[in-house]
Amino acid sequence: MTNSDTLHKQDPTLTAAWNKLTDHFQDMKDVSMAKMFAEDSKRAKDFALELEEVLFLDYSKNLINGKTMALLSDLAEELDLKDGIDKMFAGKLINETEGRAVLHTALRAPRSAHIEVYGENVVPKVQEVLARMKDFVGLFDDKKWKGYTGKDITDFVNIGIGGSDLGPVMVCEALTPFHHPDRKVHFVSNVDGAHIEQTLAALDPETTLFIIASKTFTTIETMTNAHSAREWFLEGASQNDVKKHFVALSTNIDAAVAFGIGEENIFEFWDWVGGRYSLSSAIGLSILVAIGADHFSGLLSGMHWMDNHFRSAPPLENIPVVLALLGIWYSNFHGCETEAILPYDQNLRYLPSYLQQASMESNGKMVTRAGSEVSYETGSIIWGDAGTNSQHSFFQLLHQGTRLIPCDFLLPAIPNHSLDHHHTLLAANAFAQCEALMTGKSADQVKLELAQSGKTDEAMDQLLPFKVFDGNRPSNMILLKRLTPFSLGAIIAMYEHKIFVQGYIWNIFSFDQFGVELGKALAKDLAPELTGSAKSEMHDASTNQLVAKFKSLKSN
Repeated sequence: MTNSDTLHKQDPTLTAAWNKLTDHFQDMKDVSMAKMFAEDSKRAKDFALELEEVLFLDYSKNLINGKTMALLSDLAEELDLKDGIDKMFAGKLINETEGRAVLHTALRAPRSAHIEVYGENVVPKVQEVLARMKDFVGLFDDKKWKGYTGKDITDFVNIGIGGSDLGPVMVCEALTPFHHPDRKVHFVSNVDGAHIEQTLAALDPETTLFIIASKTFTTIETMTNAHSAREWFLEGASQNDVKKHFVALSTNIDAAVAFGIGEENIFEFWDWVGGRYSLSSAIGLSILVAIGADHFSGLLSGMHWMDNHFRSAPPLENIPVVLALLGIWYSNFHGCETEAILPYDQNLRYLPSYLQQASMESNGKMVTRAGSEVSYETGSIIWGDAGTNSQHSFFQLLHQGTRLIPCDFLLPAIPNHSLDHHHTLLAANAFAQCEALMTGKSADQVKLELAQSGKTDEAMDQLLPFKVFDGNRPSNMILLKRLTPFSLGAIIAMYEHKIFVQGYIWNIFSFDQFGVELGKALAKDLAPELTGSAKSEMHDASTNQLVAKFKSLKSN
């Protein structure tokens, strides 16, 4: 690896911009958003960005002013963010700990693009796999792929975990209105036997096809579920029939063939595709099955459209960069630990879970690119749920809790259903929650309401502290014209690039995930102990005790 391939290894806290932001925070920590709106009639327009009526970001309800954003932009410039973006898109080996490029953007690049990794243009290979995926799905469109008894395949089960599950699940649910009417896609991820058993109970082996999604074909949860699915299938079929009912998304061709999958039904992806960024690769086969080739192309086009915006727009006109800088402002200067993702669209209910992995597995790091311990916070805790359900769940804490929690609201203007009066109420709730988070409710307002309801002075004094909330809590509103494959692709890429920018500025490696490996290794050692008769003595006292108690409860 040459020096030109590496990202900066500069401590962001030592930059001039960071020091200026630290001073600026003292001026901003007690600022009132409501007052800033009252004093600046252009605030809403100045802190909003729109991309071709597809996506509109209003970030005016944040604890910022023009100087805040200018200093955050200076931070990005001082750390040469543009250089980092260019290196990622060019296929430089910026995932240094694993010696890999980071090129999920190449998965949705046009056929005419030229992107080199190890001196080879990867675009033709990407296009070849994409064409094979579309041809594969075309066989079902044309009723040319039959099950082992000659029946049409009606149900598809994606077996994967992590990035091989969360992205496809989220997209398939989000694009439910665009699903092919004759195909049902199911997902199994958890090694808990309830997941695979309950899924199979509703299926017919003669009309079911399994998609085994594992890059190495060794992931223990995925392969345990895959073998259980194959055992279920073989109760009435032969080993030769496996080829008609199982396909693989993997680089381990030998293992997939040994499982019984035909080599022509193994779809490849590459080591420069990270699992949590892989839904636009062969890992998205279940998505393509669900929504068809045209809509899948629309999804990729939306991602590429956002890629181009991210790569070319100046920092303060760049939606992923603005979102990333706001996150840094809250995490590193306001001391916020979490961010809430609040999609006001029932079909987007899995977006928070998807972004949990994308963000927390990427930026949950405690050492810098130079290998030293960080002296500042990295990696926000991402959580959330769909509105309006979430309003009746955790919004109490957002409004009156002791923590400051920045929120992203997402809302389409046009629904994918015919009940427009429902959507009007949904939108009213989304806008009202943003407004309430900002304005709160003052003591004077509460007193007036209580007086109008006929409360006595004594009752008013008792209730007053419980009904006041201070507001001044930040939120972004992300408006879509409509939730379509294209706009969903844009949203996914937007958050991918937000994550990259934050990791880049925090001077951490966002594209490895060594932190999840230790538990997996220990589990492999523990599993035999849970079924054997030998007393467990190789762990800490607590774990040894738990193993013994588990075995005792199970045997009795």
